[in-house]
Amino acid sequence: MDARSIIASMRQKQEVSEEALRWFAQGLADQGISDAQAGAFAMAVCLNGLGETGRRALTLAMRDSGDVLSWDLPGPVIDKHSTGGVGDCVSLVLAPALAECGAYVPMISGRGLGHTGGTLDKMEAIPGVTTQVSEAHLQRIVAEVGCAIVGATGQIAPADKRLYAIRDVTATVESVDLITASILSKKLAAAPQALVLDVKVGSGAFMKSVTEARELAKALVSTANAAGCKTTALLSDMSQPLAPSLGNALEVAEVLKVLAGDAGGPLWELSVALGGQVLLDAGLVKTLEQGETQIANVLADGRAAERFGRMVYAVGGPIEFVEKGARFLPEAVVIREVTAAQSGYVASIDGEALGLAVVRLGGGRQVESDQVDPSVGLSGVVRLGARVEKGQPLAMVHAAREEHADQAAEALRNAITLSDQPLPGGLPLVMDRIVS
Repeated sequence: MDARSIIASMRQKQEVSEEALRWFAQGLADQGISDAQAGAFAMAVCLNGLGETGRRALTLAMRDSGDVLSWDLPGPVIDKHSTGGVGDCVSLVLAPALAECGAYVPMISGRGLGHTGGTLDKMEAIPGVTTQVSEAHLQRIVAEVGCAIVGATGQIAPADKRLYAIRDVTATVESVDLITASILSKKLAAAPQALVLDVKVGSGAFMKSVTEARELAKALVSTANAAGCKTTALLSDMSQPLAPSLGNALEVAEVLKVLAGDAGGPLWELSVALGGQVLLDAGLVKTLEQGETQIANVLADGRAAERFGRMVYAVGGPIEFVEKGARFLPEAVVIREVTAAQSGYVASIDGEALGLAVVRLGGGRQVESDQVDPSVGLSGVVRLGARVEKGQPLAMVHAAREEHADQAAEALRNAITLSDQPLPGGLPLVMDRIVS
């Protein structure tokens, strides 16, 4: 086999064999495939697709390009994943909450992709934290703490690690087949017994319509279930940022609020919904209501916060981080209020534009070699339907330089549309559940 023949077949919309996809995945892992060939492969998949059989084959081939973990623990191993949005820091809330409910959570996560923030980048906004740990260290943390949020080691889904970075810089992110293979190759390599997926839909997500999001959710659920992992997907609304802050350290600060018992907001609500579902699928509760109640209780009484602190310390963070988080998190040099040029009701928010503004501030990567500034971003972003008077704040910009703040302020004003009339009722946060 050779890469050129496989890419040519895909370009001509011919079916690619499971053997060919396994060969290509191994070439991604062992550098037998060049970056140019990997980019061409990603573009061919993005344009022409693989079909259900090819998607499943690529997913398993990428999983099997490295190690697949095994566990000997006194409770079920479970996991959660989001397809990516803005202000989405659920993973940092949910991993410790699930562990406090009796599960073991080896959450192998990714970095920022396109306009969306990365869970690993958020964790690394905490001073001292390293998310690159050995498999042996991961096993110890999960056994002792109950949860760990880490990156894939060089031995876990190395084909995805290579392709993931290339997709980010070649405009090949928005592909159901590539998203499915990327997410599940890492998740299935961690060998969970149950998995809950948060498939975002709206302006801040990769999938802008419910139809697109449902297609992705079904692809993910069917592929994961075929691989033997009980999986449910929730479609959640991303027509506005989930948390009112975007940016790594700023989102960690939002996580600390929820862990301190700040209940009722969208971040808390979605964490409870996702957690209740995966506890049910893992057999730790008998009903969805019982699962949601357990998650809400461990968030409200501080047990999840204590577990989060132990997890942070286990990966190199400060021992008192939960108690003194504000002292440890980095702050931007320039912090500026961006005000409304007119009065009105917030009619729409372009979440992708906000995410890209954070990337341009330095909170994400425009090329693979970029260093992320954890302090920059947006905070206090207004909510859909809110009444804003002229001169009142739309959000705060956190920047490293004045000129960066100017650019972000302009992008923010362009991303938020005000109307003279109040909005009708918005979409529910959880829009659908996909079980097969």
